[in-house]
Amino acid sequence: MSRRTIIIVVLLAVISLGAIVAGQIFWVRNAYSMQEDQFNKRVFIALSDVVLQIRIMNKDSAQTEPVKQVSNNYFIANINDTPPPYLLEDLLKDQFVEADLTDDFEYGIYDCFTDSIVFGSRISFDESKTRTHAEQIHNLKEFQPDGHYFGVFFPNKTTIILKQLDFWFYSSIVIFMIAIFFSYTIAVILKQRRLSEVKADFVNNMTHELKTPIATISLSAEALSHAQVSNDPRRLAQYVSIIRNESLRLRDQVDKVLQTATMSPKTVDLQLEQLDLHEIIERAEDTYRIKIEDLEGSIENDLLANKYTIKGDKVHITNVIYNLLDNATKYCEKAPVIKIKTENVGSDILVHVCDNGIGILQDHLKMIFDKFYRVPTGNLHEVKGFGLGLFYVKTILKAHGAKIKATSTKGKGSTFTITFKTTK
Repeated sequence: MSRRTIIIVVLLAVISLGAIVAGQIFWVRNAYSMQEDQFNKRVFIALSDVVLQIRIMNKDSAQTEPVKQVSNNYFIANINDTPPPYLLEDLLKDQFVEADLTDDFEYGIYDCFTDSIVFGSRISFDESKTRTHAEQIHNLKEFQPDGHYFGVFFPNKTTIILKQLDFWFYSSIVIFMIAIFFSYTIAVILKQRRLSEVKADFVNNMTHELKTPIATISLSAEALSHAQVSNDPRRLAQYVSIIRNESLRLRDQVDKVLQTATMSPKTVDLQLEQLDLHEIIERAEDTYRIKIEDLEGSIENDLLANKYTIKGDKVHITNVIYNLLDNATKYCEKAPVIKIKTENVGSDILVHVCDNGIGILQDHLKMIFDKFYRVPTGNLHEVKGFGLGLFYVKTILKAHGAKIKATSTKGKGSTFTITFKTTK
């Protein structure tokens, strides 16, 4: 399956899943709104019946609007006199039971003559719960001080409605689990696709790297079978030398791949000692200066750190700096300009290696430290290698408890930043 096909399939799947999730959210919100409307209607009916019974008892024929909803879970009922508290409580409980509203509620009675709530209580249909005293009622608020009314507050209204949405919650959980499984599957597919590309690229690089010494050895061996060569000691020694050198080169290539491929921070054997990091950087800089100047480039440093002593393996830390300088030189299509800078941030020392090379796209930047990974450039890599250099760098730094990150702009260059803990 081509990369384009995979992208299209993933895109369509994501759109489909997004539509399902959006639809689920829409229906859950609608279901919540419907349940809330039903709850409010039951409350209005129950309170209207209570008001009607109070008016009948008081022989009151007033035609005022009996019930109003002040806020999401606060309702008031207008009356023309202050009813006895426990009579009101009994009426409320009877009507709420009839309306299937059997959750805790609070009520308070407002008296316009005293301009205050004269009684308040929290009611629970669970007999094991203790009745709340009036002074503990905090949620009831005065609404209109120009008449008598009683207010009812439902502190658990949201929870009550949510309990009625069991089906929607279960279906949402199922869809959520499907979304997680789908995302994991897509991630695995993309990872396998990337690994397949890395594998193909590695095989191509390995083939190119090994073909040359094998071809040279074959040609030299064939030449040795000719009488002219076998009878000429000088040419014979020359071809034997070529075979020996190419064999060693071939062995070194294979050993390098095998050793680095099996390397991990736990298996690295470190010979730790106190190191002057500035000294290591300056020596590496001197080593590469001739090569870079031959390419009409330049290398300079700006070692600003005051604390630059670290604990590490001198050979491996030196190799890390060499690897970064080598990459900065190889992956540059013009005269290389390299700058090494150090600075202290707290107890850390940061080493920045900046270049003006070809740069790396953001899509590839997070993978450049992976084993065998090389930025795709088609079937031909102008710079030979196996994609192990930066993997080695990250592995060694991780074994030292250090970190590395890269920033890059395509066509303008890259910056690699290493963070070490200082010891002095």
